[in-house]
Amino acid sequence: MSFEELLEQVGGFGPFQLRNVALLALPRVLLPLHFLLPIFLAAVPAHRCALPGAPANFSHQDAWLEAYIPREPDGMLSSCLHFAYPQALPNTTLGEERQSRGELEDEPATVPCSQGWEYDHSEFSSTTATEWDLVCEQKGLNRAASTFFFAGVLVGAMAFGYLSDRFGRRRLLLVAYVSTLVLGLASAASVSYVMFAITRTLTGSALAGFTIIVMPLELEWLDVEHRTVAGVLSSTFWTGGVMLLALVGYLIRDWRWLLLAVTLPCAPGILSLWWVPESARWLLTQGRVKEAHRYLLHCARLNGRPVCEDSLSQEAVSKVAAEERVVRRPSYLDLFRTPRLRHISLCCVVVWFGVNFSYYGLSLDVSGLGLNVYQTQLLFGAVELPFKLLVYLSVRHAGRRLTQAGTLLGTALALGTRLLVSSDMKSWSTVLAVMGKGFSEAAFTTVYLFTSELYPTVLRQTGMGLTALVGRLGGSLAPLAALLDGVWLSLPKLAYGGIALLAAGTALLLPETRQAQLPETIQDVERKSAPTSLQEEEMPMKQVQN
Repeated sequence: MSFEELLEQVGGFGPFQLRNVALLALPRVLLPLHFLLPIFLAAVPAHRCALPGAPANFSHQDAWLEAYIPREPDGMLSSCLHFAYPQALPNTTLGEERQSRGELEDEPATVPCSQGWEYDHSEFSSTTATEWDLVCEQKGLNRAASTFFFAGVLVGAMAFGYLSDRFGRRRLLLVAYVSTLVLGLASAASVSYVMFAITRTLTGSALAGFTIIVMPLELEWLDVEHRTVAGVLSSTFWTGGVMLLALVGYLIRDWRWLLLAVTLPCAPGILSLWWVPESARWLLTQGRVKEAHRYLLHCARLNGRPVCEDSLSQEAVSKVAAEERVVRRPSYLDLFRTPRLRHISLCCVVVWFGVNFSYYGLSLDVSGLGLNVYQTQLLFGAVELPFKLLVYLSVRHAGRRLTQAGTLLGTALALGTRLLVSSDMKSWSTVLAVMGKGFSEAAFTTVYLFTSELYPTVLRQTGMGLTALVGRLGGSLAPLAALLDGVWLSLPKLAYGGIALLAAGTALLLPETRQAQLPETIQDVERKSAPTSLQEEEMPMKQVQN
């Protein structure tokens, strides 16, 4: 008897599984609240040099400001420089006399802001940028905080992946909840940028536990038939978190209280673990038969499945545990030992990097759309729902490969076309940005399903771990790529679109998995690349065995 047969007896999809999905919805909502939090947390409002005697009204650009602050080529007052000495203006007496004599002055000397900055607080009362003056020469530190956070997610994913296999999913989920709560509170109480950067990096490591543990803890209690439906349902909680962030950010304009608001829900999450079951499959691999047997009986009762003592006895469960424990634990090297698996792994690595790099590049760039940051965030979240429906229909009819390549191509085209749109055409720029965000989310949804079907059962979790690891590397580099606008304003969008286009082409090199039987072993994957004549010779033998 296999574990799938045990799961069929106790119910592979019923009230027990639905309750489990509902209890694990909170971590999925919390993830976008933290991952996309820099949109509000690290926002940079309009600013200019702080000068003695400056007008109280920030937007009042009178002659006084003209005399002290130079203008940029676009006509706006400089945010980072001021004149070394006050300048005589054309409408002043001194300025008129010089103009009448035809005197031409040299370009006036400018110097960086030496006395701090004045910020426009009409949209944000406080952000990390205004707290520690992370603007102008220090703006790289503002972006670096997001990179540190995603680097923490990357490291945490490796740690939680190993520890959850060693000590259990439920126990490590508790560690993730408690760590996120404590480190989130510490981040909100930061007294310096260094303290904030360290605590946010560690918070990213703690949140990685949610990304690693929640999905297996759901899927390992679900039968194969309902895993795709449950996966799509669970992904909508992420979208809910994206839209909720717009509301929370609108209501709370101070970065410390905002960070506190997205962290405190971990407290009820800790309490909810009382009802979250441990993975029975994992318990069996550890030889903990009594605990697995108790959870299986509880699952059967909630699902209304009458089970007899013989079919679900501890002896029967012990036999399944013996089969689960004889399977050799795979390693990452197994993903590159054979030609076809090596080809799949290398292609998936590129696709996952492109999906994450373009998604977070688009998600964290909410400027220049003609909308305020709250409207943009809400629109970016709402557009994900119809694109999830598009993915569901497309993967069933067009296939996984074309859907993956098509969504990435749509992301690249939206970004590329936006580069060609004039800055005066705000409405078209907004439409293209929203379309790009929708396509990038569709690519994100597809890549999980596609990758899980490419790898054999014995290496599926390992393959997903490797690709997700590289994906998080792409997410960590996305905020830094935004700094390329200092070289050329359009360079960040060109980078996001170019990587997405590369990933789209790479996706076409992967095999199609629609209506294909999921591979169980490495030999099943390699057999698909064998010559057709050899496959035909093996087919009669396989039919006889069946």
